[in-house]
Amino acid sequence: VQLQASGGGLVQAGGSLRLSCAASGRTISTYRMGWFRQAPGREREFVAAVSRAADYAYYTDSARGRFTISRDDAKNTVYLQMNSLKPEDTAVYFCAADPGGSGHSGRVRSYDYWGQGTLVTVSS
Repeated sequence: VQLQASGGGLVQAGGSLRLSCAASGRTISTYRMGWFRQAPGREREFVAAVSRAADYAYYTDSARGRFTISRDDAKNTVYLQMNSLKPEDTAVYFCAADPGGSGHSGRVRSYDYWGQGTLVTVSS
């Protein structure tokens, strides 16, 4: 499966962005999907994940209450709605797919497929 992330850009603190992750090659309806981010000089970190049936979602503490992950399996797409953005949210955001869905949702190694990343820059 190939993943294409989009929707990043430059936004002022307090603003919003909606990231999209379009999948191709096969359906992602049976995959757990996640978003991660990587700031310059830092390791890639978990942001959010949604289960294959969208019956639950996980968030890192910094994202909970501000970000919302969702999926539209008919469009083979996953979204990350980001509100109340802060300068510390600045990073390259990656979407990822986990076919098995049994590993820890917050671990990079749980995901087999990765998109190329989209840059989010939040100015103060």
